[in-house]
Amino acid sequence: MRFFESKGHKILPSASLIPVNDPSILWTAAGMVPFKPFFTGAAKPEYTRVTTCQKCIRTPDIESVGRTARHHTFFEMLGNFSFGDYFKESAIPWAWEFVTGHLKLPADKLWVTIYLDDDEAFDIWHKVVGVPADRIVRLDKDTNFWEIGVGPCGPCSEIYVDLGPERGCGSPGCGVGCDCDRYLEIWNLVFIQFFKDEEGNYSPLASKGIDTGFGLERVASVLQGVPSNFDTDLLREIMDFTAGLFGLKYGLEEKIDVALKVIADHCRAITFAITDGALPSNEGRGYVIRRLLRRAVRFGRLLGIQDLFLYKVAGAVVRQMSKAYPELAQRQDHVLRVIRTEEERFGETLSQGTEMLNRLMDEAKSGGSTIISGAEAFKLYDTYGFPLELTREMAEEQGLSVDTGGFAGAMENQRRRARNARQETEYISERNTLFKEMREEIGESNFVGYDTLEAGAIVQGILRGGERIKSAAAGEEVEFILDVTPCYAESGGQVSDWGRVTAPDLSVEIHEVSKPVENLFVHKGKVISGILKEHQQVQVQVDRSRRAATCRNHSATHLLHKALKKILGGHVNQAGSLVGPERLRFDFTHYAAIEQPELRKVEELVNSAVLAGMPIDAFETSLSEAKALGAAALFGEKYGERVRVVKMGDFSLELCGGTHLRNTAEVGLFKLVGESSVGAGLRRVEAVTGEGALRYVNAKEEQLAEIARLVKSAPHEVVRRVESLLQSNKELEGENETLQARLARYQVQDLVDRVKLVKGIKVLTGVVAAPDMDSLRGMVDLLRDKISSGVIVLGSAAGEKVNLVAAVTKDLLGRGLHAGKLVKEVAALVGGSGGGRPEMAQAGGKDAARLPEALDQAYRAVEGQVKQD
Repeated sequence: MRFFESKGHKILPSASLIPVNDPSILWTAAGMVPFKPFFTGAAKPEYTRVTTCQKCIRTPDIESVGRTARHHTFFEMLGNFSFGDYFKESAIPWAWEFVTGHLKLPADKLWVTIYLDDDEAFDIWHKVVGVPADRIVRLDKDTNFWEIGVGPCGPCSEIYVDLGPERGCGSPGCGVGCDCDRYLEIWNLVFIQFFKDEEGNYSPLASKGIDTGFGLERVASVLQGVPSNFDTDLLREIMDFTAGLFGLKYGLEEKIDVALKVIADHCRAITFAITDGALPSNEGRGYVIRRLLRRAVRFGRLLGIQDLFLYKVAGAVVRQMSKAYPELAQRQDHVLRVIRTEEERFGETLSQGTEMLNRLMDEAKSGGSTIISGAEAFKLYDTYGFPLELTREMAEEQGLSVDTGGFAGAMENQRRRARNARQETEYISERNTLFKEMREEIGESNFVGYDTLEAGAIVQGILRGGERIKSAAAGEEVEFILDVTPCYAESGGQVSDWGRVTAPDLSVEIHEVSKPVENLFVHKGKVISGILKEHQQVQVQVDRSRRAATCRNHSATHLLHKALKKILGGHVNQAGSLVGPERLRFDFTHYAAIEQPELRKVEELVNSAVLAGMPIDAFETSLSEAKALGAAALFGEKYGERVRVVKMGDFSLELCGGTHLRNTAEVGLFKLVGESSVGAGLRRVEAVTGEGALRYVNAKEEQLAEIARLVKSAPHEVVRRVESLLQSNKELEGENETLQARLARYQVQDLVDRVKLVKGIKVLTGVVAAPDMDSLRGMVDLLRDKISSGVIVLGSAAGEKVNLVAAVTKDLLGRGLHAGKLVKEVAALVGGSGGGRPEMAQAGGKDAARLPEALDQAYRAVEGQVKQD
């Protein structure tokens, strides 16, 4: 990075692994991802030359991790970027200078690739840099042309290192581009010089760019002269720590080595991802985290490790990497706790999978088979997280094998379904392309909504259904762009303003404002009367009451964030928010449900800050100065060099682009209305302020008054009255249970007196008063004790629902009697079914009128079973 700093590049820190304002991708998977808006033109860069070391996550090749020398899920990508500044003429010589001059890799071990017809790159490599022509390899579009759907794209050029024939596959055609480990790509230059449209046409870009990728792990393996990325000091220390936990040693057995590599790689990925705000879940990036974590734990199980261990490995990752990434140490407690909690939960899931596998193996052996089907093995893998290796190992212990071909087929079917379901990820959508072009034509929007709620403006453009139009008549839903607007566009968790556009004979209601590209405010609304025309002069007014209510909730959110940190601890960090006029929602990192006393303290602290009447000031400053002042920022959010800071007295200081009050007293009243879990280590609180809080309190008072009326008490006596009623109810329940038990004894004695003999066997049936199945089973137990030997079939009815229980004493099981078969036959007559064990079974039905008939059938069923004996 210092090398490119000397070439006029600005060193920028790594962006979050969670892409900011980019829902098209789950992870930052390359160094260029944070700069997509600059390459597309959706945003203007502060610097035209930058260099970074970007942390990345990629998971398409997860099954290859640990089995190859260079596949990872987490890696660090060095890069230098140009946004309309220099191009091939500088990027290529600098790449060669760095690799041969700075890293001192021998030129005779290096190879270069270019795109098939990129003669410009060839001439620079050969004539300017001096690479021999026979060491420049032309590769096709599949390999050396970079594009992702619609948007900027271009040819690639790569630098490969020849690691020697001993690392190769030995085939006659082995060369650059072979899948073996001999030729290692360490540098990839992407020349962003074309724009691909929706029809697949390529047109030259007026402003060309450079996107470079240089894998840190790969180059470290070359410089350190080790056989794989895992043998570098980037990963070996973590692997040795893990081996020490298990009492193992790396390098002695392939099975152990693969497991240690997988654990080290996956643990790096989940540690960084959780640090950046991701949490395990069943969807999206949370599912990726859960899958990586479980896969690492499974490989630990393959080594015979049953205890929790992954959170300890994560601690080793923090110790090794926190110097470069201090946020790891800052959030270590949170990260380790999330990993440990998830590891404990997976232990329970793994136990369920083990039970399923044991059942499959029992079924296979009882059916005379020696094979576990591939489909069942894949179900274990997909549902319970069982790796194929673990299934095979456990099966082999029982003398069984696994249909690995069937497993591979099921895996491929799933991948095919995923590919079919996956939509093409666009570099920039067609809609955004349209607005980017409009911004270039009409200019940027001037937002004045921090200072005023009303402004004069000119209509710069109108759209209907994504198409430009010149005018829109009453009743039409349209989007339109103004040169000036006081309307806040939805961003940062705050909803957009509503408002109204007026002119003589014109009225347009605004019900949504967005920013599809940087600094372009798009208003969506309905023409109520008149005609909205392009270039028309209009007056724009924000809905004042909605803005005021939203401001109350937004300012209260800042106070809440600070209060949560003070009451619960410094580990609390914002993980998302939604601020609207009705209420606020705030998600944050915390490990357990918040007890009522703590919630009360948080609420009291916020209201104290409100009552203090602290001034709220907003000002712009540099990012470095804001950090020096101690301003809190949403971790992982992308901020430019100039930032907006919102200060509330000495209580709160945060980076924020939203709209706020002028004094905390304007919040009025702050009231927490909900607390819940939204994921492992993630809590959510909801609150209301101002008029919303007043409505909430009034509703609660009305509820209290209604409860007081129902229990015939004054509101201030409600608690005591309800306690008294509960105590009375408890006493009545006790009396009822006593009466029910007494009634059951009377019924039992009456039934015993009506025992009949069938083939010398006591058979007792009857309709009894039992409120539920548990009571019915209890009565059967009493009767079984009374008659010592015999068959009992009892039924009860509640409305149309029928419950049946049958029992056979153990001494009669040898005579062919089976309670499950008995109750099934009896239940058929009441329109039901059931079954169970030979000595006890139960069933249900829905025809209570036929219950006596069904119980009579019990005698014939007993007689039939004894005959079969």
